[in-house]
Amino acid sequence: MALMKTWYEPEEVEAKFGVKKALVLAWVADGLVRCEREGKKVTRVNIDDVKLEMESLVRKG
Repeated sequence: MALMKTWYEPEEVEAKFGVKKALVLAWVADGLVRCEREGKKVTRVNIDDVKLEMESLVRKG
């Protein structure tokens, strides 16, 4: 069983998957993407949640 990286910094999501950091943070604010925080700063987001939101955008578009 292969283990995959599940949590990414918002900047990594933008660089690797092409999703703007602002959009990822908006999804976090809307409660659609789980995150880890340090204080009020979002430090990591769950990539599985991001992928689900990306799929939803593709279906709508």
